[in-house]
Amino acid sequence: MILSIAAPMLAWYDRARRDLPFRNTRDPYRIYVSEIMLQQTRTETVVPYYLRFLSLFPTLRSLAEADTETVLKAWEGLGYYSRARNLQKAARILCRDFDGRLPEDPEVLLTLPGIGPYTAGAIASIAYDRPCPALDGNLTRVYSRLYGIRDCVDLPDVSARIRDIAAQSMPGVRNGDFNQALMDLGATVCVPGTPDCARCPLGDLCQARKDGDPEALPVKSAKKKLAQKQYAVQILTCLGKVCLFRRTEKLLGGLWVFHLSELPAGFPEVSPRLPGKPLPVSALKRDLLGTARHVFTHQVWEMTLIHVPLLDRSGLPPVIEGGRWVTSEEMHSLPMPTAMRAAVAQADRLLTP
Repeated sequence: MILSIAAPMLAWYDRARRDLPFRNTRDPYRIYVSEIMLQQTRTETVVPYYLRFLSLFPTLRSLAEADTETVLKAWEGLGYYSRARNLQKAARILCRDFDGRLPEDPEVLLTLPGIGPYTAGAIASIAYDRPCPALDGNLTRVYSRLYGIRDCVDLPDVSARIRDIAAQSMPGVRNGDFNQALMDLGATVCVPGTPDCARCPLGDLCQARKDGDPEALPVKSAKKKLAQKQYAVQILTCLGKVCLFRRTEKLLGGLWVFHLSELPAGFPEVSPRLPGKPLPVSALKRDLLGTARHVFTHQVWEMTLIHVPLLDRSGLPPVIEGGRWVTSEEMHSLPMPTAMRAAVAQADRLLTP
């Protein structure tokens, strides 16, 4: 049986909705930007990035026409940089094929890079009031507790069951407000761990609350252990400049980093190398600067920071394959990942006269 939750949820939303900048617009582009930023990122983290991003790229066309490096710099620190690259790719497709407008049909939205079922449903419902569920982790938790679903929500048939419940729960009017009400409920009341059931507008309907163990839901499969990666981060300096390399790999693609060498466990005694060629004898001196650690969604980087000072660049081209020599000021103008934060601080120190 599908519970009648629209009326209590919308009434609660009218009283308790969070005051967020992307709640005060029906502009599909602004809603689109916010929903991409909110993927796997906390709302309070997103807000300043959202405001700054829109000040730089106020329209879909301005984003489509921007330099990709400028877009990545605006995204710097927000993480999951493929979101920014896909956002711009989609903007270019929309300007080329859709006259610069986001389509209303969620099935068409799904054809754009970086848009999955949740984001398509969120955009279609919030911007166009289409009766589409926006089922993310928060809403999955709410529905699993509400209906007392004790099967693993990661299983395809269970996930499909929850999607069907969510689709049948859409009110037909104020669909965007309904989805955002459930988002707020999952973020502020029906939280992971122990929920605040006393404040929940659905408390009298909730099966998990009746059973007395809402904190036990949802049931999820065990998390995989994160892969551990060891890297030497080599900070090459010469004549007041540092050498940076543009990443071509999928992870952090398009961002600038110091020279990275993946290593076996521990700190090996290897001579520093540039891509395809060893460094000159003047670079064989190395200074160990310390360590840093960065946790990605699927792996952890354990980094050893090494200073490689060069006496001159006579044996090196001014632009090394995939990288270039930059001043401290130029370094800070380039998009660099948070994983390099400790190395950037060391480079600043080394370049200070």
